[in-house]
Amino acid sequence: MDDQPLHSLYNYRRVSERIATSGMPTAEQLAAIARAGFDVVINLDQLDSRHALPDERQMVTALGLIYEQIPVVWDNPGHAQVVQFLDALDRHADKRVFVHCVANYRASVFIALYRILRLGWPPAEALADMMTVWQPNPTWQAFIESELAQ
Repeated sequence: MDDQPLHSLYNYRRVSERIATSGMPTAEQLAAIARAGFDVVINLDQLDSRHALPDERQMVTALGLIYEQIPVVWDNPGHAQVVQFLDALDRHADKRVFVHCVANYRASVFIALYRILRLGWPPAEALADMMTVWQPNPTWQAFIESELAQ
């Protein structure tokens, strides 16, 4: 995969051949995501976020991609959203998936949880990868610990 055009995305990370993450893309960057061969866009930002792209769903589907939004409240991330996210990645296991939020903080945590809970990665390894994006605040650290304890 040639992901060079995607490096302009805020906090862009190529997670694997199949998955990449970033902060909020622009309309032009969504087109670059489609050109890079992704099939699915999963947005973890809230529906009413001031950072949201107007009509992102319409833009993504017009590009021929599948769009899913799993709104994760920044100050109150929840287990139900993790379940939805894991289910979405399972449903799209045969597709290339691009996951984003505002700054790739939510997305990097959810990908770390996916790696640990679904792929069997050692927590230290998955969380170290996440920490190349950010150091979780106390709310998110408690959330991660709670999800790993389930």
